[in-house]
Amino acid sequence: MDFFSVFGLLIAVGGIIGGQAMEGGSAIILIQAAAFFIVFGGTLGAVMVQSPYSIFILGMRLGGWAFVPPKLDMEQMIGQLVEWSNYARKDGILVLERQLDHLHDPFLQKGLHLLVDGNSPEKIREALEIELETYEQKRWQAAHVWDAAAGYSPTIGIIGAVLGLVHVMQRLGEPAALGGGIAVAFIATIYGVGLANLVYLPLAGKIKTLLTQQVKLREMQIDGLLMIASGEHPRFIETKLQGYLG
Repeated sequence: MDFFSVFGLLIAVGGIIGGQAMEGGSAIILIQAAAFFIVFGGTLGAVMVQSPYSIFILGMRLGGWAFVPPKLDMEQMIGQLVEWSNYARKDGILVLERQLDHLHDPFLQKGLHLLVDGNSPEKIREALEIELETYEQKRWQAAHVWDAAAGYSPTIGIIGAVLGLVHVMQRLGEPAALGGGIAVAFIATIYGVGLANLVYLPLAGKIKTLLTQQVKLREMQIDGLLMIASGEHPRFIETKLQGYLG
């Protein structure tokens, strides 16, 4: 669990509610189910229309990265690649076949398969770079699902506010209810802008940051496997891969 993200979200929401209270307003008025339904439902539907099903579902899954990010241990991976290079240097490339059963990363498993099968460094690079490009492009598209939600949400909020004002105009014969009705109408705008800037845009940014780290890890894996295939000395492999930690 990424408690830093949770803490940041709590600060953002708490700041808005606290400011509302300092101005003498009630936090209860910010809770409007109808406005939330209009903004959230309208935004969700618009994003679903824009996005292919597979990209939309992947985007929803990646949203969880903001709070439960994927494990990323570059130093451990460097140690593993150096260990493999020692095995290959001592007993030959085929000895690495024993490592395949212990891998849970499909990308690294595929790379090690290509290495054990005796492919040249050029062929290994070609195959893995194609896979990496596909991986990166699909997840960038999934991150843009949240960018799209941030774009639609404020506009849907305005629609909700207009609908609320229409409802208020129908009650012009009740002057005492007009002030409260107008205030409630604008809650939809708050929801639209708030969700866009406190949830959707931060999620998109966090996903992109974590994706960049994931791509960097895979680039390091490719470099390590290629150096093993080329028979480089383990000490040189470790020195070069340490550059990824900068």
